[in-house]
Amino acid sequence: MVVEYMNRKCQKYYLHQGATKTGKPKYFFSMKNKGTLVKTIPDGYEIYENPNSQVFLQRIQPKIISDEEVAIVDKGMKEFCSLNYYKIDVKKDTIFIYTANQDEKNLVEWLSSFRLTKEADIQKAINNTITYSTMLKFTLIDEERRIFITHRFCFLGSIDDWIDIGCPDILQNLVQKYVKHLGHNSFYELH
Repeated sequence: MVVEYMNRKCQKYYLHQGATKTGKPKYFFSMKNKGTLVKTIPDGYEIYENPNSQVFLQRIQPKIISDEEVAIVDKGMKEFCSLNYYKIDVKKDTIFIYTANQDEKNLVEWLSSFRLTKEADIQKAINNTITYSTMLKFTLIDEERRIFITHRFCFLGSIDDWIDIGCPDILQNLVQKYVKHLGHNSFYELH
């Protein structure tokens, strides 16, 4: 049996093996089930689906951010943020918050024009349509005391990069202070 993976948009991916220019094996996912298909995930690798449903095989990373810290961010998003559509992703020492690129009210109205009436059908259509961009991140700067620094993405044409906002603190305090600004104009005033 070959390695298959179904992403959040219900698209099936198959793991393939290729070769680098030096002849070393390289792995990739494709929706095509032809070619050199792989039967088991190679040792030291794991499947990773990014917030926009792209599927990759990546080396297993050391776990720096705990599940409890991810749960703090998710709980904070539900409690303090008005957005319904967001994704949380972890890379190394950083927790990223991705928000929808589309306005959810406009998206629901647009999908309603296709005569989708069941809530489940609307949610499935939104799930298959929506894309995400990273807007806020919390980076661990003191592993022993679990102190984080917050960054927001800056969209000024001359910058288009991350900028620090606020002072370092424990994650709970930073989440409560900053996630409420996501989806609001006040987000762009954070320095």
